[in-house]
Amino acid sequence: MSARILLVEDDAGLATILRLHFEDAGHEVHHADRLAAARQQIATLDPDLILMDQGLPDGKGYDLLCEWAEQQISANIIMITAEHDLDLAMAAISAGAFDFIHKPIQTGELDHTINRALQQQQLSRQVQVLSQPQEEPLQQPRLLGQSQLMLKVSKEIALVAQSPTRVLVTGESGTGKELVARAIHQYSGLKGPFLATNCAALVDNLLESELFGHEKGAFTGATARKPGKFELAADGTLFLDEIGELPLLLQAKLLRVLQDGHFERLGGSQQLNSGARVVVATNRDLVAEVANGRFREDLYYRLSAVHIPLPPLRDRPEDIPLLVAGLLQRICRSEGKALQQITDLAMNRLQQQPWRGNVRELENVLTQAVIRTRGRVIDLPDLVLTENDRGHTNPVTRSNSTRSLAEVEAAHIQAVLDANTGHKGKSCDILQISRPALDRKITRYGLAVMKK
Repeated sequence: MSARILLVEDDAGLATILRLHFEDAGHEVHHADRLAAARQQIATLDPDLILMDQGLPDGKGYDLLCEWAEQQISANIIMITAEHDLDLAMAAISAGAFDFIHKPIQTGELDHTINRALQQQQLSRQVQVLSQPQEEPLQQPRLLGQSQLMLKVSKEIALVAQSPTRVLVTGESGTGKELVARAIHQYSGLKGPFLATNCAALVDNLLESELFGHEKGAFTGATARKPGKFELAADGTLFLDEIGELPLLLQAKLLRVLQDGHFERLGGSQQLNSGARVVVATNRDLVAEVANGRFREDLYYRLSAVHIPLPPLRDRPEDIPLLVAGLLQRICRSEGKALQQITDLAMNRLQQQPWRGNVRELENVLTQAVIRTRGRVIDLPDLVLTENDRGHTNPVTRSNSTRSLAEVEAAHIQAVLDANTGHKGKSCDILQISRPALDRKITRYGLAVMKK
């Protein structure tokens, strides 16, 4: 399929290579090396496809992308950049870019992306689609990473944010599932608030009240009417973390809200409505939970219209330096200490760790290092790594690639319990779950709790 391509690239050598590559494929190629030249050509050229570099001598490609998005030009735009910036990737796609490609460019990836863009372009000319210009994204989410795995996640966030559909986010504990939910809300343009509830943090009747609210006198201690999260979220986003821990009785009530938007407060009879968008997350295998009768199949399909899986930190070690930089900045500010640096030796060690607790465990290790370090440089002896990270045998001995989410969760909880010498209160703080939820997991997985 031949096309008219506008290449906006100031690197003359790369522009020549790309021009020859596209012309060999039968495309008509036009070149601009600055934003000003690109603006002039777009007026008369009417290209099918635009490949645009982010860094140009007279400005940023993203700014021109936003400008063309407002003008609603018909060409699909593929952004090219040497920067590994997830926020930029999400902002570009949210603003209307078809895709986002990093330098150095892989021709196979580029050709695949161009073919997809041209196929969509052909369909769009056959079917007219009315669209509204997208608003500027809200405050950028704090998702950090430069790996292809995280770039894929950022693209998914940008694509689903503008749709009201429900989203299931899965991943091991500590991978950043709530950050994904917040990013979806921030890019959605919803006017209402973002509210979060951890389904494992409360006992059943309190969780029901937390979600749906209660009337005065509904239970002991209910001295006044209280609206629930579904009511308070209104036209915003409700994030339900640890959805796999939701009791079957509450699963039925949640299903009803998702089906028709109706619910009643606990102890009440007045029918209320909710228009909140629902995003849920879990570190458990919900398909297996359905098979075992612990999770409703109809609810699973209601919740998983879009599924975003998060990769574990051990699968993306190239993201660790960027994560360390961001975490150290935040930790030092929180601890009231000058910004600390980290030696190459310590960084290499961090990149070699299996990180059963993922980013949350990395943050804990860095927090301890910031507190322990007397100077402004963190070195290898300052890193307090758990027995789990030094090769301690976990309750689950299979390799990471073949372990289920439940097995990973069991290993992580055991490691936290061991690191805190069996202290359940401290372990609950790190795991961010309630004491009853921790006791249930200890029983379910048959974990060992050492005596203090």
